[in-house]
Amino acid sequence: MTRAISQHEADYLVVGAGAIGMAFADALTDHADVRVALVDRRHGVGGHWLEAYPFVRLHQASAFYGVASTLLGGGRLQQNGPEAGLQERANQPEILTYYLRMLDRMVESGKAEFLPNCDYVGDRLVVSRISGERLEVSERCRVVDARYLSPSIPAEKPAPFAVADDARVVPVNDLARLEEAPSQYVVVGSGKTATDACIWLLSRGVDPDRICWVRPRDPWMLNRAVVQPDPEVYLGMAADVMQLAATATSVEDLFLRLEGAGIMLRIDPSVMPTMAKTPTLAMWELEQLRTLENVVRRGHLLAVGRGRLDFADASISIAADALVVHCAADGLKYAPLVPVWRPEAITLQPIRTGFPCFGAAVVGYVEATRYDDDEKNRLCPPSPLPDSMRGWARMNVLGTRAAMSFSAEADIKEWSDRVALNPARVPPDYAGSDALDDARARLATYTSPALARLAELSLEGAADAGRRWAPR
Repeated sequence: MTRAISQHEADYLVVGAGAIGMAFADALTDHADVRVALVDRRHGVGGHWLEAYPFVRLHQASAFYGVASTLLGGGRLQQNGPEAGLQERANQPEILTYYLRMLDRMVESGKAEFLPNCDYVGDRLVVSRISGERLEVSERCRVVDARYLSPSIPAEKPAPFAVADDARVVPVNDLARLEEAPSQYVVVGSGKTATDACIWLLSRGVDPDRICWVRPRDPWMLNRAVVQPDPEVYLGMAADVMQLAATATSVEDLFLRLEGAGIMLRIDPSVMPTMAKTPTLAMWELEQLRTLENVVRRGHLLAVGRGRLDFADASISIAADALVVHCAADGLKYAPLVPVWRPEAITLQPIRTGFPCFGAAVVGYVEATRYDDDEKNRLCPPSPLPDSMRGWARMNVLGTRAAMSFSAEADIKEWSDRVALNPARVPPDYAGSDALDDARARLATYTSPALARLAELSLEGAADAGRRWAPR
């Protein structure tokens, strides 16, 4: 059976009701008299959070996540524990409850409907996974691709290594449901999921010597204490980055300078990390991770058998009953940058350095308040997600330029200064301080030379010509 969505029923078809799709739809419907149909293959809104491991928390402050219209959480400082004084970080149930509230808000406004358990198969056709019903979208309905950079997570992606029949391998989600403890845990992965798994095991009383960490690449991470929704703190950190970048002699030198300034963290001070996706990490987490001494650095794991791990150049012995914890999904996606606004679709991508929810909200606001796609693309050029140190430098160049572009518009600046998602905002009622004045002065002095130097650093020594780019 085919049911047509007429023009008046939906002006926009947003494909993907995760964090990015929801942030776009919220800002669009708040600033334009339009109707949006949200489509998702899952049964609810919230994207990968519906399948996340149960002990996950946001790695950043809750205030930086969600939608522009409504603060996630209460904007409170933590009062107890190792992160006392830092902003609260929501857990999985809090995030899912929040997104349900945001969906209800949009639906009750009469501007949105939700099509769960559905696939957008292209050619303006939506198909239900449950009933098989086919929904035909009007030619005048604009398609919004919120799946372009959807992350992969261990719960939904098989382990990227061979597993023998007699080996014990589980996705990280299953850690919280174990019924019998193994003599050894083998955590496979280098990113935030792996660090979360290690810290959770330690919090449950597992001796550090019982944990083997297979870390194909060592990661750089941001110190959570300097990525906070406080203008003095955040803009002070941004000013430090620009000041240090302006005279850095190499990307390695830059990251070491950032480490010295308390901005970047690495788990092993004797190893130069090569991965720079840069989630945030607290100092107490760093201290716990440094208690793990059984770290395997032999590149990507190829196969797991009973009592062994196979790599390209060697096999490593593990306990016969070892439990291998799969944290090795590729996570972030690195698809080519494309114009956000094209005739076939609006393709949501980051448009500033980090903070994708804010970027998606800006795109939604611009879509609601501007009429020419060329002008929208001028205001919101896409920026990449980082993987390496050079990629991090490139992200900062393109993301900073994009932020300067859309922030130069008076209405966008006024709106974004009221939006908690914006890490660089200075609220209208903010009292100001000497520290904030200093940060602003240093940003004015160092941003231009820093961007020029970061552009050079992002190209130095690049072996893959296909990934080279030309600074504007």
